[in-house]
Amino acid sequence: MALRKIRCDGDEILRKKCKEVKEMKERIKILIDDMFETMYAANGVGLAAPQVGILKRIVVIDVDYENPYVLINPVIVERDGEQTGDEGCLSLPGKVGTVTRPNHVICKCLNENMEEVEIEGEGLLARAICHELDHLEGVLYKDLAEGPIRDVEYAEPEED
Repeated sequence: MALRKIRCDGDEILRKKCKEVKEMKERIKILIDDMFETMYAANGVGLAAPQVGILKRIVVIDVDYENPYVLINPVIVERDGEQTGDEGCLSLPGKVGTVTRPNHVICKCLNENMEEVEIEGEGLLARAICHELDHLEGVLYKDLAEGPIRDVEYAEPEED
């Protein structure tokens, strides 16, 4: 496994549509492992292949660092509810914006074994699925933000 360079806003690859994965090859397995390692190292909860410079329809997500998901050729087939909140992105480091997303989604995709699966997500998982699938279409959260993109403000730790 290896860390990959995360592409940042302004890199033209982030605005391109990704191609379907037709078959599982060794280099795709390596890419998926590298994407998880890169996402965890950056303290992210999701990462899409174009964020590491690969125009393939592949996403990795782990919102609680206990339930990793691999989504290959994902499609949202159902969405309902609504949630509005701050959203960040590894490709826009140090920034957040307010985005409204569905509170519940069902996503059909292939897993790392190229088996068709359904992933149902609520709350943060639903937000992460929507956010990462947008990357596969060349869309960044800042395109959907309600209001300005802001610098992340970290709270100062309290002294004992």
